[in-house]
Amino acid sequence: VQLVESGGGSVEEGGSLALSCTAPRSSYVALTMGWFRQDPGKSREAVAYITWTADETFYRESVKGRFTLSRNSGQNTIELQMNNLRSEDTGMYYCAASQGGAGSFSRMSRGLIDYWGPGTQVTVSS
Repeated sequence: VQLVESGGGSVEEGGSLALSCTAPRSSYVALTMGWFRQDPGKSREAVAYITWTADETFYRESVKGRFTLSRNSGQNTIELQMNNLRSEDTGMYYCAASQGGAGSFSRMSRGLIDYWGPGTQVTVSS
């Protein structure tokens, strides 16, 4: 499964960016999908992820109220809208997907990722 990412870039603090990720239609169903961020010298950590039915969503504490993750089933796409960006949001963002149907959300919460996108850089300047 190849995840195709788009979005990212550079913005000043307080600005907004959006990240999109598309999965092949054949694999879209039964995947939990989301975004992880990797800071220099650290492992990837979840920013936000959403179930395949869009009935449950996780957000990292630091992004709650600022980021919104949505899922467009018709286009096999998730979108992370990032508002009021802060310098600490800077990093490489990776789209991720976990298989498993109803169990996929739990698998992603435990870091069991089956597919990764290539990554896209987000830079927020102060």
